Amino acid sequence: MTLRDAGLFALVALLIIGTGFIQSWNTALLILNMGLISAIMALGVNMQWGYAGLFNVGIMGFVALGGLATVLVSMPPTGDAWAAGGLRVIVALLLGAATIVAAILAQTRMAPGRNRTLATLGILVLGFFIYRYVFDPAVVAIEKVNPAGTGYLGGLGLPVILAWPVGGLLAAGAAWIIGKTALGLRSDYLAIATLGIAEIVVIMMKNEDWLSRGVKNVVGLPRPVPYEIDLQNDPGFVDRATGLGFDPVIASSLYVKLGYSVLFALFLIAILILAQLALNSPWGRMMRAIRDNEVAAEAMGKDVTARHLQIFILGSAICGMAGAMMTTLDGQLTPSAYQPLRYTFLIWVMVIVGGSGNNFGSVLGGFLVWFLWVQVEPMGLALMNLITAGMADGSWLKEHLLESAAHMRLLTMGLVLLLVLRFSPRGLIPER
Repeated sequence: MTLRDAGLFALVALLIIGTGFIQSWNTALLILNMGLISAIMALGVNMQWGYAGLFNVGIMGFVALGGLATVLVSMPPTGDAWAAGGLRVIVALLLGAATIVAAILAQTRMAPGRNRTLATLGILVLGFFIYRYVFDPAVVAIEKVNPAGTGYLGGLGLPVILAWPVGGLLAAGAAWIIGKTALGLRSDYLAIATLGIAEIVVIMMKNEDWLSRGVKNVVGLPRPVPYEIDLQNDPGFVDRATGLGFDPVIASSLYVKLGYSVLFALFLIAILILAQLALNSPWGRMMRAIRDNEVAAEAMGKDVTARHLQIFILGSAICGMAGAMMTTLDGQLTPSAYQPLRYTFLIWVMVIVGGSGNNFGSVLGGFLVWFLWVQVEPMGLALMNLITAGMADGSWLKEHLLESAAHMRLLTMGLVLLLVLRFSPRGLIPER
């Protein structure tokens, strides 16, 4: 890392610290925590695009799968729902998987021709109706169990940190399915496949109440750090906070956010170290050679499709883990909150602004772009208040300008992206 690169990181650190002094330390720590998670997402996308040139526009889907893993792992099981239809749902899912396997076997074992086509269609149609016959009544029974409070199967009741690697596994599984289908074809097929799968994942989470409560949301997720109320009721913590001159309520909130910061920072450092080791290894040089010239790499005996699948799975797994971390920080799963603007476009802006192909650039972009995403709107409102200070109250122009402050966020993201592409097209910390 050069002196210039260190200066850029120091600038972002000063922006976050300045937020603590000017606004509040709670706001600064919230920006820090989401910046850490965003940097991890950007690292995952950078592995796919910066290492191998894979264009993934379905980041939102992998992040959402990570959030779903948090519910499936950490929430306690709903006993009544399992008794009402849990076993039948498991049987139905196994029947669906068996149907797909049988169809694949029919395609691979039978000779090409009309009989194979009819057999495959027959297996799929019959299996679908059997699956729905078992699945639908079970789902209805589960969702009738206290729908206002539960109405879903719940999870395994395990420590929430275990959900982070599980989120990576779910995202990796989805990436394997997409990669086996789309990799090896033109790059636009991968973009279409990832975009479509991401929307399917979010729609499924919104509508399958038995799995994730749908739009009713899952609240009260367990924490890897203490609860504020428990700290406030701890005489030892109250005495320490008072002795340092802090209000116990504010101190408890800062303590919890600092706990998240330490966990996320350790995770980011581990991912960054591994990513750097991989990038500078023979494997990393091979991936960049494939990215730069697939034909030449294939001529040297490299299996381009297999390597693309490998890096696609790794990058998606990192995004899935980041999604599980974000849901843990939020304390709830809100499927309707997964929007492409936030969880695909913004992550791409982080990678491009920071520097595609450079892991430190992706981390820098994650922190800088997230800081701007959070702070531009209040700064824009303050600017509009200053501009319209001399205008008469009730003026249409004044009202229009004040209402337009909400759009400063999108305007600023576009402006930052244009400026970086114009004056530093390889990013703030370009690939070396």
